[in-house]
Amino acid sequence: MIRFDAVSKRFPNGTTAVHDLTLELPEGGITVLVGSSGCGKTTTLRMINRMVEPTSGTVRLGGRDVLEQDAAELRRGIGYVIQQSGLFPHRTVLDNIATVPLLLGWGRRKARTRAAELLETVGLTAEAGKRYPHQLSGGQQQRVGVARALAADPPVLLMDEPFGAVDPVVRTQLQDELLRLQKELNKTIAFVTHDIDEAVRLGDRIAVFRTGGHLVQCASPAELLARPADGFVADFLGAERELKLLSLTTLAEVPVERARVVREGEPAPRADGGPYLVVSAGNEPLGWLDPEPGGSGVPVPVRALRDTDSLLAALNESIASPTGLIARVDAKGVLTGVTARETIHEHAGRNHREAAKGAAEAAAPLGAGTGALGAATGAGPTPGGAV
Repeated sequence: MIRFDAVSKRFPNGTTAVHDLTLELPEGGITVLVGSSGCGKTTTLRMINRMVEPTSGTVRLGGRDVLEQDAAELRRGIGYVIQQSGLFPHRTVLDNIATVPLLLGWGRRKARTRAAELLETVGLTAEAGKRYPHQLSGGQQQRVGVARALAADPPVLLMDEPFGAVDPVVRTQLQDELLRLQKELNKTIAFVTHDIDEAVRLGDRIAVFRTGGHLVQCASPAELLARPADGFVADFLGAERELKLLSLTTLAEVPVERARVVREGEPAPRADGGPYLVVSAGNEPLGWLDPEPGGSGVPVPVRALRDTDSLLAALNESIASPTGLIARVDAKGVLTGVTARETIHEHAGRNHREAAKGAAEAAAPLGAGTGALGAATGAGPTPGGAV
């Protein structure tokens, strides 16, 4: 969908922002451009919609050179989201979202109908559409920015550090929302960030740039983490890159065991060797209860995980759990069972060994890498636990 062929950008002061870049961004995927400040990632992004024009080389969108297209028309066919949303302060949220459809001549009623649909798509209420940007939280403003970029249903979405100005909790929520939307809409997304954790979480492919606009490596998150091209990439990924590999594996691979449960409001169980999980009438986990003598009798709050959560999240939660167990729930929050800390550690170690093996094979003179992150073997989750 998007291709850079030997593209360079040099500014009049002699600065080279992008150097001889050849890169392809696959259709329907999220390609993350990552690197430190001044490495050329934003300049690269802006050359796609001609906010910056290349000094040499060719940028093609859908097989066509972007320089051969009218700049205004090109931009109206590309969604663009920036940090701090860039909303028009004098327009309501609904009218902000309707901006591009109105420019394309949709008509006010059709444009506002589309805007109202997108409010729901990005998780905002109809009431929010009547407000002005300053009346929304930072996270809500970013959701509006995404909705505005999607308003004319463009095939391409450019996102320049869109979540960089919000707090970590909201940032995670926005990342989840983007992944959900991408699963539904299947856009071609170019995403700029300086945060490697965000890149690993969101990207189908990650392009790492170094200062001076040099592309060092472009690969899947798993391949990048297991086999960095050189010391620069390894340093940028950080000392915990092996742990980051665990964020690419989901808890679905780890077996579920039966849970010992007690209903909320029922008498405390006998002290017969093990903690119980207090559940609601709807089988939602509420807390751990220790029936042993000396226990407080008050349930300790529990943070339940789903199969879609990462193995890294499960590892962290198992360490924090007072019982050494994590509670597992389905998409509706209903208990499916528990998993022991030892089981999670075993699967984490297996993934680490598989990744190390893949890296060693890739480094061998005649070896061919078999994949950056081997899938853990073993039995899949057992059917619902004793709930």
